[in-house]
Amino acid sequence: MAIPQGFIDDLLARTDVVEVVGRHVQLKRAGANYQGLCPFHSEKSPSFTVSPSKQFYHCFGCGKSGNAIGFLMDHLGSGFVETVQDLAQQAGLTVPQEQVSPQEMARQQAQREQRKTLTEVLEQAAQAYRERLRTTPLAIDYLKKRGLSGAIAQRFGLGYAPDTWRGLASVFAAYDDPLLEHSGLVIHNAEEDKRYDRFRGRVMFPIRNERGECIGFGGRVLGDEKPKYLNSPETPVFSKGHELYGLYEARNAIRDAGHVLVTEGYMDVVALAQLGLPNAVATLGTACTPDHMTKLFRVTDQVVFSFDGDAAGRRAAHKALHVALPLATDVRTVKFLFLPAEHDPDSFVRTQGKAAFDQAVQQAVPLSRFVMDVASETLDLETAEGRAQTAVRAGELWRLLPQGTLAQQMLGDLASLVRMEAAQLLESWQRQGLLGKGRPGRGEAPARPTSPSIKPSPFADERKHDHTAHPPGSDWSQDLGGFDSWPTAESTWPQDGHGAWPGARHEGRESRDSRSSHGGRGERGAFRNDRGNRFKGKDTTAGKRWQSHSGPPGMPTPRSEHAARLLLAQMELWATLSETEHSLLCEQPAPVGPLIRWLDRQFQDHGTVAWGVLVEQLQGQPFADFASQLMRTHKDLTAPQANFAELESEMRSIMFGIRRDACAAQETRAALANDIEGLKRAKLAREELDRAQAAWAAQRAAS
Repeated sequence: MAIPQGFIDDLLARTDVVEVVGRHVQLKRAGANYQGLCPFHSEKSPSFTVSPSKQFYHCFGCGKSGNAIGFLMDHLGSGFVETVQDLAQQAGLTVPQEQVSPQEMARQQAQREQRKTLTEVLEQAAQAYRERLRTTPLAIDYLKKRGLSGAIAQRFGLGYAPDTWRGLASVFAAYDDPLLEHSGLVIHNAEEDKRYDRFRGRVMFPIRNERGECIGFGGRVLGDEKPKYLNSPETPVFSKGHELYGLYEARNAIRDAGHVLVTEGYMDVVALAQLGLPNAVATLGTACTPDHMTKLFRVTDQVVFSFDGDAAGRRAAHKALHVALPLATDVRTVKFLFLPAEHDPDSFVRTQGKAAFDQAVQQAVPLSRFVMDVASETLDLETAEGRAQTAVRAGELWRLLPQGTLAQQMLGDLASLVRMEAAQLLESWQRQGLLGKGRPGRGEAPARPTSPSIKPSPFADERKHDHTAHPPGSDWSQDLGGFDSWPTAESTWPQDGHGAWPGARHEGRESRDSRSSHGGRGERGAFRNDRGNRFKGKDTTAGKRWQSHSGPPGMPTPRSEHAARLLLAQMELWATLSETEHSLLCEQPAPVGPLIRWLDRQFQDHGTVAWGVLVEQLQGQPFADFASQLMRTHKDLTAPQANFAELESEMRSIMFGIRRDACAAQETRAALANDIEGLKRAKLAREELDRAQAAWAAQRAAS
C-alpha cells in the first residue's frame, strides 16, 4: 500500500507528538520541551526529550529519535501503514492510496477485514476458554500444582478447552462457518465432511500480537499425553516464526528490567511472572528466527537466551547464535544462559531462589565469548590442527557480524585464541573464501541485505524493504526522513570532467582568492559567518586523517542524513565543526556527500544562507530532490525560535557517531593491509575521540 507523502505531511501537521508520546510515557514540562524516562532503554534519570515546536522526540541516552509515527512503530512494534491508519483515524482523516488499481485496493481491503474478523473470532474463543476454566476444577488444580495463582492466570488470559469434540459449537452460532477453520480453531475432515475442535482437554494460552489482539493459541495437556503442547496452525494472522509468547504482556517489564529473557515454553513465561520475573518470553515450538530477534530488539537492546544444559540445549543455542550475529550491533547485548540439566527456569527459581537466578543471568555467557566457545568446541587448542580448525569455524561465525566496534574487538579476541595477528587471521579467511560477500567494505560493494531487522522509514510506503542489521550509526534509523532507495553505483551520480563527484574540490583546482567579508574566505584562509565566528579553511577532497574514496561505497547512514538536514536548516552550524568533521561529511556516500560539498561552497561564497534561499539555489542540482525531502517535515528547524544551542548539541552528538564509525573503518583498512602503523594511528584517533566525547559530556553536565 503506497501512501502519498503529502498525506503523511498533513497527518503529522495535525498530530501532536507530545500527546502521542504522553499516552505511553509520563512527561513533565522542562522549559520549552518535555522530559521523561526513555521507554526504549532502562534509566533512572530522564534523558528522553519531546519537543512540541519541532514535533520531534530524542533520547540522549540511547539515541532513539523520530516523530509521532516513528515513536509508535518503535514502542508498539506496529508496521508503518498500520500506524498511519491508526493516527489518521484519530485525526478524522481517510488514508488515500497512490497508484493502486481498484482490484488491488479491493484485495487489500478484503485482507484487512479478514484479519480483523479472524482476531475477533479468536478473541471470542479465548473468552469462552477463560469462562470454562472457572468451572473446571481439574484444570484449576493443575495450575495450582504448577504454582500459579488466579491473578497470574487472569493476567495472561489462561483458559481451558473442554475434552469434547465440538466444544466450540456452543460458542459460535454457525459451527460450519469457514472462519473457524481459517482461524485454526476447527479442523475440517473433507473426506468425511466432519468438523471438530482442534484444542480438546488442554489448558489454553492465548497468543497476542503487539497490539494485544488474540491471534492464536497454545494448548497444554493436563497429563503426559502426546503431543504435550499444541499450537495454532499458520493462519493469515499467526505465524510461529514471527510471534513470541508473552511479549505483549512483558513489554513494560522488559523495559524496567533492561533485558528480555527468552525461554522455551509458555509455562516458563507464566511461572516466571508468578515468581517475580515478568520480563520473559518464549518461542512457539520453533527455533529463534530473525523475525523474533527483530521484535525483541524493538523493545530492548539486551537479550538473554535461557537453554537447558544438555546437548539439545546446546544445539538450540547454536541456532540462536547464528540468528543473533547479524543483528549484534555495538549497542546491543546478547547472552546465553545454560541451566543445569535437571532444571528449567521455573524449577531453578523455585529451588534456588530469585536472587540466584538473577545472578545467573548476570553471569550468562556473552555472545563474543560464546562465539569462541562454539569455534573451539571439541578441538584441542594446544595443537596447530586444533587452532587451524578453530580459525575456520571462527571465520564462518565472524563473517555474520555487522561492521562496527564489536566486530573489531572480536577479531582481536579470535586472533589471540588461535595465536595469530588480526591481519593474518583476516588474510587467512579471505584466502579460504570464508568472508565472501557476507562482509561489505572489503573491496566490493555491499550486498543487499537479507535478514529482517531494518524498520521502514516513517516516511516510506510499506513496500518490500531490504532487511538486515544496521550498519554502525543506525541508531538514527527512525530519524525523520530516512531513505532506503538511493542508488549506490558510481555511474548514477554525474561526475565532472575530472572524474570527481559534483561539488568536490581538488588541490590546485580552486583559487585561494579573497571572498566576501561577510561570509567568505579571507586572505589567510579563514571563514567568517554572520555571527562573527571564524574558523580555518581547508580542502575537503581528502582530510589529512581520513582518506578519501573515489565514490560512494554504499548507502548514506541515517546519521549523515540528519547532519545534512541540520546544516540545511541552520547553515551556521558548519562553523562549529572541526576540519576532520568537515572532511568526514564531505566524503559521505551520495547523495549526502555531494550535497555537503555543495553547501561548503555556498558557505564560502555567500556565508550563512537561509533555507528559503538555498531552495532556489538548489534548482538543477542532482541532489535537489533529496535536500527537499530531508527538509519537508522539518520546517520548525528553520524557524526563528529554533534553539541554536540545542541544534548545536544535536549536531555534536551526531558527529561523534560519524567519527567513531570512521575510526572503525580506518582500523579495518589497516588490518586488511597488515599496516601496523595504521592500526596505531587508528587507536590514537579512537582514544582522542573518547577524550573529546568525555569532555563534551562533562561540559554539558556542568551547564
